[in-house]
Amino acid sequence: MPVTGVGAQRRDLETEEIVGQKTVKTRTGMFNKDHPNYRWIALSNTTLGILMATINGSIVLISLPAIFTGIKLNPLEPGNVSYLLWMLTGYILVTAVLVVSFGRLGDLYGRVKIYNLGFVIFTISAIFLVFDPFTGGQGALWLIGWRVVQAVGGSMLFANSTAILTDAFPIERRGFALGINQVAGIAGTFLGLIVGGVLAEIDWHAVFVVSVPFGILGTIWSYKSLREVGTRATGKVDWPGNIVFAIGLVALLTGITYGIQPYGDSSTGWLNPWVLTGIIGGIAFLIGFVFLELHTTDPMFNMRLFRIRAFAWGNFAGLLASISRGGLQFMLIIWLQGIWLPLHGYSYESTPLWAGIYLLPLTIGFLVSGPVSGSLSDRFGARGFATGGLLLVAATFVALLLIPVDFPYWLFALITFLNGVGSGLFAAPNRTAIMNSVPANQRGAASGMTGTFQNAGNSLSIGIFFSLMIAGLATTLPNALRSGLTAHGVSSTVANQVAATPPVGSLFAAFLGYNPIESILGPTGVLKSLSSSNAAALTGKTFFPQLIADPFHSGLVIVFIAAAVMSVIGAIASLTAGGKYIHEEEPIADELPRGAAATMSNV
Repeated sequence: MPVTGVGAQRRDLETEEIVGQKTVKTRTGMFNKDHPNYRWIALSNTTLGILMATINGSIVLISLPAIFTGIKLNPLEPGNVSYLLWMLTGYILVTAVLVVSFGRLGDLYGRVKIYNLGFVIFTISAIFLVFDPFTGGQGALWLIGWRVVQAVGGSMLFANSTAILTDAFPIERRGFALGINQVAGIAGTFLGLIVGGVLAEIDWHAVFVVSVPFGILGTIWSYKSLREVGTRATGKVDWPGNIVFAIGLVALLTGITYGIQPYGDSSTGWLNPWVLTGIIGGIAFLIGFVFLELHTTDPMFNMRLFRIRAFAWGNFAGLLASISRGGLQFMLIIWLQGIWLPLHGYSYESTPLWAGIYLLPLTIGFLVSGPVSGSLSDRFGARGFATGGLLLVAATFVALLLIPVDFPYWLFALITFLNGVGSGLFAAPNRTAIMNSVPANQRGAASGMTGTFQNAGNSLSIGIFFSLMIAGLATTLPNALRSGLTAHGVSSTVANQVAATPPVGSLFAAFLGYNPIESILGPTGVLKSLSSSNAAALTGKTFFPQLIADPFHSGLVIVFIAAAVMSVIGAIASLTAGGKYIHEEEPIADELPRGAAATMSNV
């Protein structure tokens, strides 16, 4: 017999779940929503899902040399740079665009349903990535295309995992649970570098194979164990909002990414009409999205959630932290693979593996502090941990500026460890404060929006920090190239031509762990005209790293000062977010009441 109201029962004949009473019947017995068995099932499964989604966002970064070698494509040739950019950004960009949509779909149709479907899509695409039948440009397009499909599955996992946990755990334990989940999410971006470095040394296919068994396990496990226990929203899919948001964010992020390519006589492409069109048009569409959502009965995302101080400032701080964290990853990869490791005798082929190993202190620092800060934030609130964490991150950016390019490793390890500690102190409490502040029937969309800020930050970091680094290199690298080449017998005419090439090529070479001198001078026949000693010196392990070290440090100063400033602003935003905010009501209506602030308690 149908029952209406808040306690209405929705009976599913297959799972026999009673959502209104928050009760789940499984093959092992009856478990109330608050029963610890179901909580830990939800935590362990969603942690696996978010870990897979984020590892695959970064695993390719450090594996690119092996992947491009495997498909027989030189990414540094002018016509192939787009392949490189989309391999770098495609997964992150698609995830940033879709997480809000899938979060809202989870609110409407069931978070577990969308989450489970994400596991299926993610696993199928991982299988297709392993069996790339092509080489060259076609091989790259195959990988890019299936990475985009994989990002769709990753978005489903990413958007709903946090909401599933928020439904499963009581308020007084959410900080711990969301802390574990958030730590897994961000740690995945660090672990991806390590795993990618190890697997790329074995075989480039292994970079994609590793997801398959975990994907199959997670798919079966989630379908068997997870049940809908949350409050669903009512309404319909906001297709206009979804489309406008997707067009705007894709245009904006793509335009910013392509801004790092040279245009005309400029070392970057920020004046390229297509780049400007993408950025300006994207911003216009996003402004239109805000207007549309404010005047839609069933919006894709309830913009009034931004009236909640903890939600608005927490997401702003998360965006800045994500941009600075993404920039740190790219700069450390360039630093290690392109300069420090070759200077210390490592072959270019082995630098991805060792770069991942030498970045372990960063990951360990994050793993140490993240769960602890998440648990403590349940008792003391998020403000102190989040603010202090970002201030520590800012201090480590300054410290990285002060050490030499050819640093003693113990000092580098200490600084990166503290950077990881600071990121861990911030991440979990910040996410907990955000999720505690929203109504129960908006958790999927809220989780998706938070994921959008995080993934958009990762994507933005490529365009922002590569452009800042290129700006630094443009003033110092040409003279270094000119003097270095002529000192080893290259004619001044050829040296001037090489020095006049945009620095983005040298930057990408350092990022990929390549020595670009051979690829630049080899096709011209210049190397054959030099003495064997000069030719060996130019193509050896130390010439390019020594040549780029000082110019790289000039760019590093600009990059890390910008990252430190972002971290300080993020710390101020965390301080502004307030104390321990918890939404006290769980309204059924989609629209957050205008008096939303009145439903918040400052504990």
